Amino acid sequence: MSAEPTRPGTSTASAAPDAAAPPDPRRWWILGVIGLAQLMVVLDATIVNIALPSAQAGLGFSDHQRQWVVTAYAITFGSLLLLGGRLADKFGRRRAFLIGQIGFAAASALGGAAATFGVLVTARALQGVFAALLAPAALSLLTTTFSAPAERAKAFGVFGSLAASGGAVGLLLGGFLTEHLSWRSTMYVNLLFAAVAVTGGVLLLKRPAPTTAPRLDLPGTVLASSGLFCLVYGLATAGLGGWRSVHTLGFLGAAALLLAAFVWWQRRSTHPLLPLRIVLDRVRGAALIAVFITGVGMFGVFLFLTYYLQHTRGYSPAKTGLAFMPMSGCTMIGAIGSNMGLLGRIGGRPRIVTGMLLSACGMAWMTNLTATGPYVVDVLPGQVATGLGMGLITAAAMNLGTAGIDPRDAGVGSATVNAMRQTGGSVGTALMSTLAAGAVARSLAGRQPTPDLAARAALESYHTVFTASAAIFAVGAVLTLFMLPGGLSVERRHGAPGGRRPSAR
Repeated sequence: MSAEPTRPGTSTASAAPDAAAPPDPRRWWILGVIGLAQLMVVLDATIVNIALPSAQAGLGFSDHQRQWVVTAYAITFGSLLLLGGRLADKFGRRRAFLIGQIGFAAASALGGAAATFGVLVTARALQGVFAALLAPAALSLLTTTFSAPAERAKAFGVFGSLAASGGAVGLLLGGFLTEHLSWRSTMYVNLLFAAVAVTGGVLLLKRPAPTTAPRLDLPGTVLASSGLFCLVYGLATAGLGGWRSVHTLGFLGAAALLLAAFVWWQRRSTHPLLPLRIVLDRVRGAALIAVFITGVGMFGVFLFLTYYLQHTRGYSPAKTGLAFMPMSGCTMIGAIGSNMGLLGRIGGRPRIVTGMLLSACGMAWMTNLTATGPYVVDVLPGQVATGLGMGLITAAAMNLGTAGIDPRDAGVGSATVNAMRQTGGSVGTALMSTLAAGAVARSLAGRQPTPDLAARAALESYHTVFTASAAIFAVGAVLTLFMLPGGLSVERRHGAPGGRRPSAR
């Protein structure tokens, strides 16, 4: 495996000897290690959701404070991803991968032992910091390990299935651990994941040859991290204060100014944190939009379908996790199948557009949820369609989004894909929370709240959320249909020098 370029100015075309080198015979074991790390990062975005009521009872924090256990992770993760990607490029992806794993495990141990709310939130924020280093390193290692198009397709199918289904796996694991052990075990379980991944990384990942590391763009780092922090924080607080509050608008306005300044600086910097050629490429831009939209829909369905199953249907934490298994399984099937066989030969656009339409249909089905209808009628069909759709989108979009990137930009390019996904999740959580709160308020307006009326209002809020998610996926289908060229294969994309789009066939 070659994880580093030989010269900082080497292009993809000039890196042909590296790409043509014999593949690492241990590459499939390396995929297992990378996949395990990715699963740990993704499932930690949801594993604490089911554990929150137990953690709240144990540490005695308020409902208002509760959201910060989830948000602290999202804020640090989302705001530091670009920096993490460039640090991986600068200091080596193997080193970044191992440090990220060890740091994530240490932060998880701190959270599991937390005696106060402040310590728990601090631990979650530290998890996000190390996840921002680990996630882009893992994806860039995958990109540089699998260069042969056929094997790359299989590897990204596996990786994409873990990325798309990790949230559901987190709900299942969180429910089981919370019900049978304690909420603290949802933090401690990361030590087992990290122990296996670190051991595998030390044994399997080769030390890269010495290279001239890219210089770090400090002004760009400050602008990007500050802008992403303001964006994610503003979106996270919108659910409580509303989209029109001074607090929310102030942070979102600051985010817009900081990110605009970041783009301005990247056009002038001699060593940009995010070379604009990465995001201005037409195909990669469409792939990033697809990843973003999937993040919006994915986190929305996980959050509110969890509320529906537990609060409306009265499922236990473990039963709620099991109820997500069909969607998780279908996501894996869709992702692995997306880049293989017939599907792997029909091009990226049909797969992504079909995935968007399937997800939209699945969400539309769940707009008819009832409080007492059979699970196999009310929930299961929507889960199957949504799972297959998200699997198709994630595998194809992540593959297209990283194919053709210059090896020296692999870390920051992978970080951009992760940043779009994480930002999409933050947007989805904030947007859906606000829409749900508005639906409840309209249902209860001018009425005396009773348990029966409150239950009907909650059901109406779920219908509103899934309607919005269906519309978002439908818009995504239209955008990707027109942005992606017809007949585009990842093989041709991977061979395009510098990531330039090859002509459509």
